[in-house]
Amino acid sequence: MSDYLVKALAFNGQVRAYAVKSTETVGEAQRRHYTWPIASAALGRTLSAGVMMGAMLKGEENLTIKVEGGGPIGLILVDSNAKGQVRGYVSNPHVHFDLNEHGKLDVRKAVGTEGILSVVKDIGLRDYFTGQVPIVSGELGEDFTYYFATSEQVPSSVGVGVLVNPDNTIKAAGGFIIQLMPGAEDETITQIETRLKEIPPVSKLIDKGLSPEELLKEVLGEENVSFLETLPIAFTCKCSKDRFANAIISLGEEEINDMIEKDGQAEAQCHFCNEKYVYTEEELHELKKEVK
Repeated sequence: MSDYLVKALAFNGQVRAYAVKSTETVGEAQRRHYTWPIASAALGRTLSAGVMMGAMLKGEENLTIKVEGGGPIGLILVDSNAKGQVRGYVSNPHVHFDLNEHGKLDVRKAVGTEGILSVVKDIGLRDYFTGQVPIVSGELGEDFTYYFATSEQVPSSVGVGVLVNPDNTIKAAGGFIIQLMPGAEDETITQIETRLKEIPPVSKLIDKGLSPEELLKEVLGEENVSFLETLPIAFTCKCSKDRFANAIISLGEEEINDMIEKDGQAEAQCHFCNEKYVYTEEELHELKKEVK
């Protein structure tokens, strides 16, 4: 089944919840960037959180997540929107360490714990909303939990996970975001906290074949959840040959002449999806005519 997320309410509207299956989406990112397992886990967790955060937006709104933890993986950058489209990359996709003391991929060591997680939202206003918090864990789920509590003042629990196959492909990926609405009762909070302590890691639940709906039932209790909407998700990039052509035009006639004389062509590559676009000498001459 293709990737999708679900939106839900629980405990008679006291809780807002999201869950996502993102195995194919993270797999597409892994394929495009040829990420090694630790980078796949870090990028995949951020993509999963990002696409759920995008689903909290409306219409043409979008957001950008930056994770700069000071670790060897470098920058993690993810874009998402309200339509279930997400894209992202890491600066250093080929980072590798031995498993940590728990026998798991050492995402914390790769991401680092000396830095910032920031979220910039474009919600159609003149000024963007920007929130940023220090990285508290480097495991990312806890960092997004801290972001919601601190920057958006919404008590939340974020669980994201990625399992990687021996051949570096993605075996399972997904996650959930549980958020308390104003006025949530103490009994509800206690019940959720107890269940969160008892459930297996989210990647293991997805690996068992649990759907996003089943994931939320596992976290919140089947009798407590009311599903509102499903949304297909996918790794989707906004880049195109025309967009890069406009960027070349903006460089001006002198720069384009330099490309023609030195290389006889130009090549552009998108950071987000790794797609390459080649412009022949003839195409560059045509673009030069459009310089204003």
